[in-house]
Amino acid sequence: MDFFFEIHKDLPREGPGDSESTRRAFRKLSALPEETVILDVGCGPGAQTLDLADLSDAVIYAVDTHQPFLDRLQEKVTELGLDKRIHVLNQSMKGLQFPPASFDLIWSEGAIYIMGFEAGLRNWKPLLKPGGYIAVTELTWLNSDSPPPDEVREFWKNGYPSMKSLDENLDIVHACEYYLIDYFVLPNSSWTDEYYLPMLARINILREQYQSDPDRLQQLDFEQEEIDIFNKYNQWYGYVFYIMQTK
Repeated sequence: MDFFFEIHKDLPREGPGDSESTRRAFRKLSALPEETVILDVGCGPGAQTLDLADLSDAVIYAVDTHQPFLDRLQEKVTELGLDKRIHVLNQSMKGLQFPPASFDLIWSEGAIYIMGFEAGLRNWKPLLKPGGYIAVTELTWLNSDSPPPDEVREFWKNGYPSMKSLDENLDIVHACEYYLIDYFVLPNSSWTDEYYLPMLARINILREQYQSDPDRLQQLDFEQEEIDIFNKYNQWYGYVFYIMQTK
């Protein structure tokens, strides 16, 4: 994990995403109260946290467990004068330390997979106020007409074995007793431009630094393989933004 975080050090995002997709999802929330309180779960370095602050006057609690990400976000928060609105906290998504019914909106981009899509929707729900919203992105199989090719299926069997299809995730949303407001697939540019290009630059730097370390080079090869798999098979899977409301 130490080398994983070294690979991901100083990346603008810790997963696919983009500001326009954040805005598009937020615009679907038509009935947020005037004094909105938001929980951003698995915030990473906080690109979407700052977007949410720009989109609203909400008070935002941004939580993650990797302190260097939180330190980077806190620096930005202080630089922008947002300390009174954004509270940066080291907490695990599996044991969030907030009273029930604390939030009008729970947000999580590229992180709910750590807990599991269904587990996250069920376990975070008590933290929402009545009629509260939740918006998350989740890695999802997209093509329901035929099974994915063996190469991409085997890659994600190792990388994210619990990845489900769009229809399966929509069934989970309903089983967890949320109203589905909308969903959409993130554009390919949210992977390539926003995530993979910065990562490739980082991989190239680390290849030079660790050219005599076969274990490190193998880990870099795995990161490169993920990029290659996406470029070859992105019509089969992607991140889907799911926007929901409690019943």
